[in-house]
Amino acid sequence: MTDLLEGWPFWAVYALFCFGGIARSQAIYWAGRGVRRGSARSRRLARRLDSRHVREAERLVARFGAPAVTLSFLTVGLQTAIQLSAGALRMPMRGRYLPASVLGTLVWAGIYTTVGFAVVEAWLTGTLAPWLPLLLLPTALVALATWWARRLAARR
Repeated sequence: MTDLLEGWPFWAVYALFCFGGIARSQAIYWAGRGVRRGSARSRRLARRLDSRHVREAERLVARFGAPAVTLSFLTVGLQTAIQLSAGALRMPMRGRYLPASVLGTLVWAGIYTTVGFAVVEAWLTGTLAPWLPLLLLPTALVALATWWARRLAARR
């Protein structure tokens, strides 16, 4: 991919990644909403989806899930799960998910447009080992944000 975009101006690559990030995050969110809607058609699943635990999870995701969505853009592997969960647990689109998704996309596109290509090239050439602790940092930040959100929820 680095060869494909070589010679492109920074703003064009950044815009391309922003478009791709927004399109992907929206598709995953709406897939989660579709899964939720489809599973509600089953009597057994509908009863479970109407449980106290699911309603509590929806409330927590609606209230504290936006930082997790934003930080998910800095992870590898968790991003899809977090965004799918946001859709399945019906995080409000306008006031929560969309702003968090746009912010995460802007940060992700900036990182990937600048140092991201260097990391990919280091990985492909086998010189990534010294960078590995830096790649784990976003996962640690998501874990910290989750712990903090649970702590705030426990106080209420």
